[in-house]
Amino acid sequence: MKTFSFKEVELTGGYLFDKQELNRKITINSVYDRFYDTGRIGAFKFDYDPSVEGSVKPHIFWDSDIAKWIEGAAYIIKKHPTPELEEKIDAIVENIKKNQDKNGYFNIYFTVCEPQNRFTDRDKHELYCAGHLMEAAIAYADATGKRDFLDCMERYADHIIKVFVEDKSAAFVTPGHEEIELALVKMYLFTGKKKYLDLAEFFINMRGAVSEPKATFYCQSHKPVREQTEAVGHSVRALYLYTGMALLAAETGDETLVNACRTLWEDTVLRKMYVTGGLGSTYIGEAFTVPFDLSNAEAYTETCAGIALMFFSNAMLRFENNARYADAVERVLYNGVLSGVSLDGKGFFYENPLEINVREKYENRVGRRRLPITQRLSHFFCSCCPPNISRLLPSLGNYVYGADGDTLYVNQFVSSELSGEMTCTQVTNYPNDGEVRLTVGGAKKVAIRIPEWCESFEINKPYEMINGYAVTVNDGSEIVTSFDMTPKAVFADPRIRHDACRICVTRGPIVYCAEAVDNTDFLHTYVLSTEIKAEEAFDEGFGLYTLTVPCKRRLPLENGLYSCRPPKTENATLRLIPYNSFANRGESDMIVWFSASYC
Repeated sequence: MKTFSFKEVELTGGYLFDKQELNRKITINSVYDRFYDTGRIGAFKFDYDPSVEGSVKPHIFWDSDIAKWIEGAAYIIKKHPTPELEEKIDAIVENIKKNQDKNGYFNIYFTVCEPQNRFTDRDKHELYCAGHLMEAAIAYADATGKRDFLDCMERYADHIIKVFVEDKSAAFVTPGHEEIELALVKMYLFTGKKKYLDLAEFFINMRGAVSEPKATFYCQSHKPVREQTEAVGHSVRALYLYTGMALLAAETGDETLVNACRTLWEDTVLRKMYVTGGLGSTYIGEAFTVPFDLSNAEAYTETCAGIALMFFSNAMLRFENNARYADAVERVLYNGVLSGVSLDGKGFFYENPLEINVREKYENRVGRRRLPITQRLSHFFCSCCPPNISRLLPSLGNYVYGADGDTLYVNQFVSSELSGEMTCTQVTNYPNDGEVRLTVGGAKKVAIRIPEWCESFEINKPYEMINGYAVTVNDGSEIVTSFDMTPKAVFADPRIRHDACRICVTRGPIVYCAEAVDNTDFLHTYVLSTEIKAEEAFDEGFGLYTLTVPCKRRLPLENGLYSCRPPKTENATLRLIPYNSFANRGESDMIVWFSASYC
């Protein structure tokens, strides 16, 4: 399947459009301001001087933070010319041009702090930063036609080819933190220069196939990539690698690489993914653990890992017209990614836990247990997630439509316009409403994804179900699909011990949670029936429906902490809000998985 670019897709209204507009008007500027305040922008002047009081020492990953911000700003400029953003980028580019080494090398930290140690430490993010700079340069050249940034990054890429492929003078062979692999495929696609595709293939083929420093499962170097069958190690590194593998395979037709990607995707999504789409269950190494180890209160689920799952899943659609990949995009976008940004667009979560018990912060203080923070911050010391969100949101059009032959695929549901040889006008209030109206041109057939969560739907045309899509003949008249959005209980695989005898509640693609601010403390005392009978109410602040669910609540014991008799219960109601909107009203207990009445 060919997936259409955001450049061909215009979001026109609805929930995701509102998130995109919030990013354009608020988030992109807020992230820049925090990066300016923390010295990241100024670091591009290369003027750090340890002898000068107040001089800010750059960090090894600052290049990548700014690169992702530039990429997001460029995507905005592509659709909404914004002189203020362009001026900020041009100022950074001028510093890049001024401070790039004559041989093409560019890295702030290793130029001003350790010039003698270039390409000597595999885990110091040089190639990771290079990859993000390349992606940013492509985006800016495409948005404005200005190629000086791209010219700088082409010189850098050529230098990397010389060092790693021709001279073999680096102290390592492949990057410790993957990212440049997928960036190089994009460099090839934008410039048409095959040497960049060849370099991507070199890095991917060499990974795990040669002996080099710090070559462990943590950075997916324990085996050659075609022999890897489990998602292991640092979750963001892994998913960036898998995305690069999928993009490379799409260009080379390498079936062994495709098969490895398919196996790794299945291990990731079918054995190691949270109900929110979150990935990476431990803070130790920001990593995957073993299958079905999905703790809620200690979930790491880095926002960047969720975004990377979107990249990987969308890339997999190039090989298989299978709705399961678009299902994964939907699940993590609406839940595990959008939870990473506050409702006002200025605060961020690096981690996205599925349970908060404020009382347990005592344990955290005495060092017996590490728990995620409970309130979003404007930035972090390692601030990769905020600019990752700000580059994802303006490019959401990448995920909406695809095509294979004469068939148009509708992968995501959002009011939008697709332009080109195939056209589509989509009108919907999804995910608040289950009705989707499509008017399609230039396609003989239309394949509409039937979401995995949907048990009942109607289409006003005859259709055939193929790999999760309802495929119908396009006669030019409006195609109307209606998904049943009735709230329902979701059960976890019994092998996930953390969710044994528990259920969560969803409405359409939205996962819900309860916060103490709406209910009472001790949220674990609420017991829900598996037959969810919810009262729905639209909330302007959340932009989504809230639910009020009748339930039972276990009462405190009357005489002491323990008894031979079970606790009494009382009838109660529980207010549920979209999980992606938790922690926007002050510190509060929060829970996704509730005790179930069937146990």
